[in-house]
Amino acid sequence: MKKILKPSDMAKPSDCLCHIEPGDLSPLPPPYEDFNQTTIPPLKPDRVKNIETSLDDTVAIGIPKPATKEAEEELVRQFLSGLKKLFEKENNWTFLQPLMLSMEHCAKCQTCSDACPVYEMSGRKDIYRPMFRAEVLRWINNKYLKPGGKITAKLTGDIDLNWTTIARLAELAYRCTLCRRCATVCPIGVDNGLITHEIRKLFSQEMGIAPKEIHEKGTVQHLKVGSTTGMNSLAAKDSVDFIEEEMEEITGYKVSIPWDVEGADILLLHNAGEIIAWPENVGAFAIIFQAAGLSWTMSSEAVGYDAVNYGLWYDDVQFSRVAVKHADIARRLKVKKIVMGECGHAHKALTVIADRLLTGGINIPRESAMVTLEDIVMSGKLKFEPQKNNFPVTLHDPCNYVRLMGIVEPQRRILRKIAPGFREMTPHGVDNYCCGGGSGFAIMSGYNFAEWRTLVSSRKKFLQILNAFKDEPLDVPKYVCAPCSNCKGAIRDIINHYQAEERSNLHYGGLVELIVNAMVGMKKPIINFGDEPSWK
Repeated sequence: MKKILKPSDMAKPSDCLCHIEPGDLSPLPPPYEDFNQTTIPPLKPDRVKNIETSLDDTVAIGIPKPATKEAEEELVRQFLSGLKKLFEKENNWTFLQPLMLSMEHCAKCQTCSDACPVYEMSGRKDIYRPMFRAEVLRWINNKYLKPGGKITAKLTGDIDLNWTTIARLAELAYRCTLCRRCATVCPIGVDNGLITHEIRKLFSQEMGIAPKEIHEKGTVQHLKVGSTTGMNSLAAKDSVDFIEEEMEEITGYKVSIPWDVEGADILLLHNAGEIIAWPENVGAFAIIFQAAGLSWTMSSEAVGYDAVNYGLWYDDVQFSRVAVKHADIARRLKVKKIVMGECGHAHKALTVIADRLLTGGINIPRESAMVTLEDIVMSGKLKFEPQKNNFPVTLHDPCNYVRLMGIVEPQRRILRKIAPGFREMTPHGVDNYCCGGGSGFAIMSGYNFAEWRTLVSSRKKFLQILNAFKDEPLDVPKYVCAPCSNCKGAIRDIINHYQAEERSNLHYGGLVELIVNAMVGMKKPIINFGDEPSWK
């Protein structure tokens, strides 16, 4: 009989609380059966000396074990101090009310578990239930911070607070993509995704614990250098010059990307990763905006050419520093509005969350590129030949556009107009499944976390993609439209890991590439299923 894992087990010594055996993961269909016995590769002993590895088969953060009992006690003290601050108005200006409601009310009905792709794909491991990490935090809070908690803990949930508990909880907060699918199905409105975010925030803001990819190489580098890629403004402008040349060579359309134009209608913010990994996306935006006669600009100022805000995932202070800089750049350029390019996390950071922060002169109007692009495509300013996109196309719904912000139809109306082979995934819209790379996962690859991501957290998305094209012959080229750079990164890794381009002729890209591909007057297609452009 399977042993049910309890929150109190988080404090007990064990080599591994949760182990995934070959065959535990949800099975994949033909021609991918050879992956069905694959499991997480073991951690390399020389890389994990003196760090906490006892949660499950993988490591996301790599937390050093305290050298002394005194050091352990200090870390426990810091944790409780941070937990207390989560429930103080002066210290949690972003999410205090929904956090308190979610902490106080949970019926333990497990409806959220059935909605969670990580839990389902893992073989339904208890530790990945959305409410499990929330329940651990709830037990700690009830016992150690509430009056009389150590007496009532015998009834409400008794848990020991030691370094093992804390380190495992930190790691567990990075086994959730924060897609918040669990929150949409909870019958009483509990948001376990939010609780997970707040756990991450506690560890970062109070204890200085966060994955290096989203902190040191993320917000710290972004604020210091100008982008999360490490690319400074001079390098960004040089790269964009190259993009202009390549787009003209491919499409025959001479495009010029404007920098630092004061008084433009639009400040377009890209994820800087697009410039490096998917330059055709940046070029396609430029062609569309220029052909439509829009007044727009990009900013070469540090932070101004990178829409990403990794603080969104783990730290309100870092989030605020980046968001204010974005808004201030727009204010000084005197633009009418900011348009976020194809980056779901940038959408969430600069709209829904930044609304709590941007007031007065920096409360700049902000708009999703999905809305801007729909206006252009439906306006009649551009002419299209939809048959240029006459290949199977499906749409991935980025969680932050769709579930969080309700931007569901603009991208679909565009696809129905320009892609005759468009078909939906099941489910889609607000019920979509995360790409598996949300909340920083797509850029986290230390230890063996990248393998855990492709095998577990992205597995449901891969199954959805395969199902969307199940009636198509394997050799027919198929296009997964993923209008989010973070999602594209995760889907790229899925396709590479499962050799899906070779086995199923699967390809991926953004929405703007499909728009340009269908435009009348383009010399050559920018979507290629064989010979790739020179920048590839």
